[in-house]
Amino acid sequence: MVSTSTPLCEFGRHAPDFDLPGTDGRRHSLANCRGPNGLLVIFISNHCPYVQAVIKRIVRDARELRDFGVGTVAIMSNDVVAYPEDSWDNMVMMAGECDFDFPYLLDASQQIARDYDAVCTPDFFGYNASLELQYRGRLDASRRETAAADVRRDLFLAMKQIALYGDGPQDQIPSIGCSIKWRSPDQLLL
Repeated sequence: MVSTSTPLCEFGRHAPDFDLPGTDGRRHSLANCRGPNGLLVIFISNHCPYVQAVIKRIVRDARELRDFGVGTVAIMSNDVVAYPEDSWDNMVMMAGECDFDFPYLLDASQQIARDYDAVCTPDFFGYNASLELQYRGRLDASRRETAAADVRRDLFLAMKQIALYGDGPQDQIPSIGCSIKWRSPDQLLL
């Protein structure tokens, strides 16, 4: 399992559009996932220990951010052939078991991950009301293990600031996680 850190935030970069199937049986786009004050796009996977360590905190933060007008969407872009733990059925199961109240989408072509320049799971992209990137940092100090309960909530605080003022914090600590599991080039031709 290769761990990877996210690059620095490209402030102002516009959110790429998407139209993907969700575990709720519906298709979801950028337009119907966003909130009036912003959008949090999270690349996750079922099998990643970094995601597993923080998934309850992600769900908690997404719920609390809704009160600030921020929508949330999670996208799974891993190669499901090489990583069957990330299959559609397992996505549906994870969304139910973890009580997701935000869309969990399958990026089977991996094009959306490429459009966003996602590199790992979890990878967080925080956008303002104009869908301009303002945050590309970590959830909190958790890594492969969950950090202490009283740890600083970096993502939540950044997204709250973005919802209230439109701008994210200038100082951001990169997220770290499992690398996106890209399909091999010969699979892309199929």
